[in-house]
Amino acid sequence: MKLISFNPFRTIGIPGIQYIKPELMFQEIDAIREADLILFPETWQVTTLVYGLKKKIFPSIETIQIGTNKIEMTRALWSVAKQNVPYTEILANTTSNLIKVLETFPYPFVAKEAKNSMGKGVFLIETEEQFLQYAKKNEILYVQEYLPNDGKDLRVCFVGDEIHAAYWRIGQEGEFLHNIAQGGEVCYNFIPEDALTLITKVAKTLNINHAGFDILVSEGKYYILEFNVLFGNQGLLNQDITVEQAIYHYLLKSFLSPFPTAPAPGKIIS
Repeated sequence: MKLISFNPFRTIGIPGIQYIKPELMFQEIDAIREADLILFPETWQVTTLVYGLKKKIFPSIETIQIGTNKIEMTRALWSVAKQNVPYTEILANTTSNLIKVLETFPYPFVAKEAKNSMGKGVFLIETEEQFLQYAKKNEILYVQEYLPNDGKDLRVCFVGDEIHAAYWRIGQEGEFLHNIAQGGEVCYNFIPEDALTLITKVAKTLNINHAGFDILVSEGKYYILEFNVLFGNQGLLNQDITVEQAIYHYLLKSFLSPFPTAPAPGKIIS
């Protein structure tokens, strides 16, 4: 089997990998044509690989295209689990829409940048001045209701066709964000099965096969905040199977055959 990776840090330990720098894609196009599977392409490469070269990729095209833009992600989540998405407005940055947001959302509320992850580009808006400062830097207004919570959220890592790991991220006291990258702590106890069932359903419906989903529990209800395609591994260090091993097992099962297949019954080999 021939595997090509455009991200060596996400495929360490997977056997049979050839690494190609993304910017050398067209110089290495013959090797890419011969590959059985392409791993972790960058977003700008996907159209060429899937539609031009007809290559199979991992993560799936749905994972990459939905997962790199919060706006498209939210719209996709609306289509499959709207009741589990915080109330959100996605609006053009116009004077009338600025007024609409300020009249619609009580303080505090949440504003986000369309393209960001790991807790970056997420703002707790507590005053009109803070919102107007956010609006100066963003062409699209992405605004969500603030959900009261107990200072933690649930990270669910979905790899292949199943959940690889789940853990609570506990924010520092008084902090809005719970991300480990922003100083949060990890707890593996009392993971709610209903939340895992929700994520499994959403991931399989959207064909998401490599993502870290963030869930907030507010007043007893689960809300999907977002998912990150290139999720952090800080909370995964105690797992018996690494993410890379889980990926490889999934690829063998779904795309590749590690051994020659047996002939079909009754087939004659000369």
